[in-house]
Amino acid sequence: MTSSVCDTQVLSPLPPTPSSGRLLCWVLTSPQTLWTRAKHIVNTWGPRCDTLLFMSSKPDLLFPGTVLALATEEGRANLYNKTMAAFNLLHDGYLDKADWFLKADDDTYVIVENLRLLLSRFSPDKPVYLGRRFHRFVHQGYMSGGAGYVLSRESVRRYVRALHHGTCTKSTSAEDLLLGFCLQKLGVPAGDSRDHQHRETFHPLWLGKLLCTKDVLPKWFHQYNYYPSKVGPDCCSNSSVSFHYVEPVRMYMLDYFLYHLSPVGGHSPAG
Repeated sequence: MTSSVCDTQVLSPLPPTPSSGRLLCWVLTSPQTLWTRAKHIVNTWGPRCDTLLFMSSKPDLLFPGTVLALATEEGRANLYNKTMAAFNLLHDGYLDKADWFLKADDDTYVIVENLRLLLSRFSPDKPVYLGRRFHRFVHQGYMSGGAGYVLSRESVRRYVRALHHGTCTKSTSAEDLLLGFCLQKLGVPAGDSRDHQHRETFHPLWLGKLLCTKDVLPKWFHQYNYYPSKVGPDCCSNSSVSFHYVEPVRMYMLDYFLYHLSPVGGHSPAG
């Protein structure tokens, strides 16, 4: 139940940004990866959320975070079942405790302050969801599950109401695609998460790959992106929100670079 990489928290949680509203972050994980992946979210970016929850198929009272057990099976074929169960649980227990609901994988790193900045442009009382917008199969596009996506409180309300009415319950391994298709039917718009220079803020790949040339990127990256793909220094916004496929040690490295490391003569991070 222990890990071979860092087990200590790098920094204390930062205070919330009032204008963004209350942020609930839920991490899709499993008993097999709870201690090898999800634990490092507890030690890095997770505590910066107002509420942090881990969704698995089994409880774990020894885990240093809140693990909620979903009545589902594990495995890729059950990803959408887990997502439906998670949002049902969030609707019933947390809808009045949060304004925004971020879903992340257990190998996703989130820069919470930048997410709050993005969310400050929107109202949680209106339907919207945000993330890395893909364009295949869904007319308005849908958000990459790996990069993480955010639903407003009103979007969660509409989605769970549809589930209760038997709508949008078809199971598939492409949980992000089916969620996007359902939200489109419910009139929840896919928002534009890019910055003012039209650079992406949610990233379905690790930063190192995005900074390299196109030939190292998987084909789906260019085929699925809703907006034109960019690589190199313009790949990513200066106010990027997330990166996917982040190994545990890289989570600690990102925390150090973002919150501790400062060039000589530069502004020193708090603390």
